[in-house]
Amino acid sequence: MTSLNKKIDFVVVFKVKNANPNGDPLNENMPRTLADGIGEVTDVCVKRKIRNRLLDMNKGVFVQSDDYKKDKYGSLQERADKEIGTINKTSDFSKQACEKWMDVRAFGQVFAYEKGSSIGIRGPLTIQSAFSKEPITIVSDQITKSVNGKSNKKGSDSDDEGMSSDRMGMKHWIREAIYVFYGAMNPQLAEKTGFSNEDSNVIKDILPKLFENDASSARPEGSMEILKVVWFEHNSSSGQYSSAKVHNSVKIDNNGNIENEKDLENGTVESIKGLKAEIIQGW
Repeated sequence: MTSLNKKIDFVVVFKVKNANPNGDPLNENMPRTLADGIGEVTDVCVKRKIRNRLLDMNKGVFVQSDDYKKDKYGSLQERADKEIGTINKTSDFSKQACEKWMDVRAFGQVFAYEKGSSIGIRGPLTIQSAFSKEPITIVSDQITKSVNGKSNKKGSDSDDEGMSSDRMGMKHWIREAIYVFYGAMNPQLAEKTGFSNEDSNVIKDILPKLFENDASSARPEGSMEILKVVWFEHNSSSGQYSSAKVHNSVKIDNNGNIENEKDLENGTVESIKGLKAEIIQGW
């Protein structure tokens, strides 16, 4: 396959309603916020969802989570050792890793090996964290959690003995908010990892349905919705404009509407004149 030959920029707008889009384990799993109250969904969280969608498509994925794993390996090192061989600092190992796992050739990867050293692969696909358009309001509910109870043994010194299987806990969520994140694909780095035009089209297909098969108690089915993906393909590998200019050209209001949608599609936005956008509706 031919490596990516055109620079690509994109913007993703999504809506959260009655859900916790990305809990903070260091803060009682409350939705992540900045000091000014703006909500955050980390780039790591977004990449996790992309990896899960790749797994749904039976694409090779190196970094798999325990709750969405498609093979029998218990660790990243075991997956690397069994699928390729002992991790070593050779171009052949890096090449095989990129060929086998799409997330490696897309995002890059650090492979650790003996004596504390590691090898790093830089990926062409970069994604920023998502931030809400306005400060978010977090709702906290006291709930009853069902956990494994223990039998009531008389005379036991353990505080857990005899406790009910139902215990009180807290659940945190957002009533409603609009989030936006930005991304880009770099042809120069794509050439090194083998990330292809076909791979970029896979990512393009995934983004509008990023939250499919992603439901949980924190994110019930239908509570996370991709509104629009704005996709820019430049006419060269170096690009017609910087990613910053392209991203800043998309004007999104607090309701998630793209105010200059028609101008973007027609390529008449002054700051990026001649670069047309493809507006893709979310699923």
